[in-house]
Amino acid sequence: MRSHLLNDTTAEHYRRSVTEGVERVANKLATTRRPFTGVTPDELAPTVAAVDLDQPLGNATAALDELEEVYLRDAVYFHHPRYLGHLNCPVVIPAVLGEAVLSAVNSSLDTWDQSAGGTLIERRLVDWTTGRIGLGPAADGVFTSGGTQSNLQAMLLAREEAKTDDLSKLRIFSSECSHFSVQKSATLLGLGRDAVVSIPADRDRRMQTVALAAELEKCKRAGLVPMAVVATAGTTDFGSIDPLPEIAGLCEEYGAWMHVDAAYGCGLLASPTRRHRLDGIEHADSVTVDYHKSFFQPVSSSALLVRDGVTLRHATYHADYLNPRRTIEERIPNQVDKSLQTTRRFDALKLWMTLRVMGADGIGSLFDEVCDLAAEGWQLLAGDPRYDVVVEPQLSTLVFRYIPAQVTSPAEIDRANLYARKALFASGEAVVAGTKVDGRQYLKFTLLNPETTVHDIAAVLDLIAGHAEQYLGENLVHAS
Repeated sequence: MRSHLLNDTTAEHYRRSVTEGVERVANKLATTRRPFTGVTPDELAPTVAAVDLDQPLGNATAALDELEEVYLRDAVYFHHPRYLGHLNCPVVIPAVLGEAVLSAVNSSLDTWDQSAGGTLIERRLVDWTTGRIGLGPAADGVFTSGGTQSNLQAMLLAREEAKTDDLSKLRIFSSECSHFSVQKSATLLGLGRDAVVSIPADRDRRMQTVALAAELEKCKRAGLVPMAVVATAGTTDFGSIDPLPEIAGLCEEYGAWMHVDAAYGCGLLASPTRRHRLDGIEHADSVTVDYHKSFFQPVSSSALLVRDGVTLRHATYHADYLNPRRTIEERIPNQVDKSLQTTRRFDALKLWMTLRVMGADGIGSLFDEVCDLAAEGWQLLAGDPRYDVVVEPQLSTLVFRYIPAQVTSPAEIDRANLYARKALFASGEAVVAGTKVDGRQYLKFTLLNPETTVHDIAAVLDLIAGHAEQYLGENLVHAS
């Protein structure tokens, strides 16, 4: 069994095995004609359940053959131009190269004596990102598993900086369009059910600052503590960006921690043409970025950045077997001192390789392409009488609803849109997302693939309309 350990004596075995795996994946990428096969859980589950995990196959070739049946054949392929579903991006090759390197070396980014150069690379990328944001010379941060963890840590810091022992008095203010992790964070941090105050959004799905000001004043008059305001730079449903400069002013006036959830919109930090859409983010106390969304990185690659690195002390715990206090005096850089995680992958290497090969402008230009595509898609939807489109995109998301020519009830239209999404997914021809807007069922294109074209969008819209019309037609026949 030692022949399977990666070391100096098995380097050639490693090379052959990984090469074979890469060739399998490359072949799938080259020959996949649809983003999904349409397989159902009931169809695939027996195949997976039939695998006897106590009976090894003995070699990588056999395991890869089996993997074709249980995973590769039916995987959802985000690189396909008609994957228009969730916030999943196709990945760039330099990042995948970085993934291969970091997995093999297997550095753990908790302490210097487990990572060495990996620690310095992560810190350099944190500095690069805080510089792009404009957080100032005292800024710091740490890589995380994703936006939910970044938002949780931001709210932890905000809670501690609020400096009150009465958690029931703390309030977090966020848009009605903000990510659900804000509510989850409040629960995990022991705040009351009423801790998160939802602020209404305007017609462009951006936080209404007049309403925010009123709620902050109400909080102050009630003797409560405005712990934090969470502004969103790229909401999950609409890609909308809250008015960051106005929110920053209100946070300063009321002494609230300003957190910007830019998990989606962080791609603008590298954009050669749209960086101004994040103006005001430089005033934030903390910022969430997800490189695995708009920087075209493999999952996972995220970070929490803070204006004042000293605030990261609220996540610091010392253990004699890992990061004893003496290491601070010895100026040993242990990333675990900043992180909610202990053992942590060297995910920063993927971004490092991407920047060193492509450069920031290369990443940003890809994100610009999908934003341009969304603008074209909006024009297409706005001119199509079959569809109602909610808002002109600020990033690369389109939310819309099929509206039949024949008058029918809103509930029936809801069911037609839901049916169309499910039928499209089952066909495997395209993948789109769904959401609700003002209680009604809508569909969503999340455009993160520069290879997607307006022709792809138009073709998928025709497919959706066809499925919806089929549903409505069948229901009409049954009703008569």
